[in-house]
Amino acid sequence: MGVPKAVVFDLGKVLLEFDFSIFARNLAKNATLSAEAIVKEVVGSEILIDYEYGRTTSQEFFQQVKAATGYQGDFRSFEPVFGEIFTEMTEMTALHGQLRAQKIPTYIFSNTNEIAIQIVREQYEFFQGFDDYIFSYEHQAMKPESALYEVVEQRSALKGSDLVFIDDKPENIHAAKERGWHGIVQQDSKHTQAGLRALGLPVD
Repeated sequence: MGVPKAVVFDLGKVLLEFDFSIFARNLAKNATLSAEAIVKEVVGSEILIDYEYGRTTSQEFFQQVKAATGYQGDFRSFEPVFGEIFTEMTEMTALHGQLRAQKIPTYIFSNTNEIAIQIVREQYEFFQGFDDYIFSYEHQAMKPESALYEVVEQRSALKGSDLVFIDDKPENIHAAKERGWHGIVQQDSKHTQAGLRALGLPVD
């Protein structure tokens, strides 16, 4: 097998750290439930899963969260509360920058939702530097379901060992390897960097 022709990045826990407890604490300031109860009612529930599958719209998601938590704010105030959970993983975004400098195509491949992507697009400059973006909510499928991996292959026009995928969840990497992709389970930036170098990609 030759050197991969493109690198596919998960978003959360690979390029952006995220913490839903921040959302829960901020929402609780204007809701009837505690932060701990909000995590259970929203983050660990079908409400968020359906939203990231694209089964519900952003407005429907907001109304469901409002009903479940007693949130008193409007949609405009809710959006930043839901989106303020991210922190850039600068060592990883710098690694992406090295790949881009070498003209290597890169993709974001994420189980995510519309509000989160709107916030990330507005706040993080690195996000603009990818060849394409494959999001669960746009395709009504989620990793590790094969249908979403097929979208990556279609959009990149690449298959098998031409692709290397970086994700923090072993089950998602396992699904990629079953398709013949290379895969790196994200542990930290040094581990991922070493994995890319071992595949022959030009990263320091």
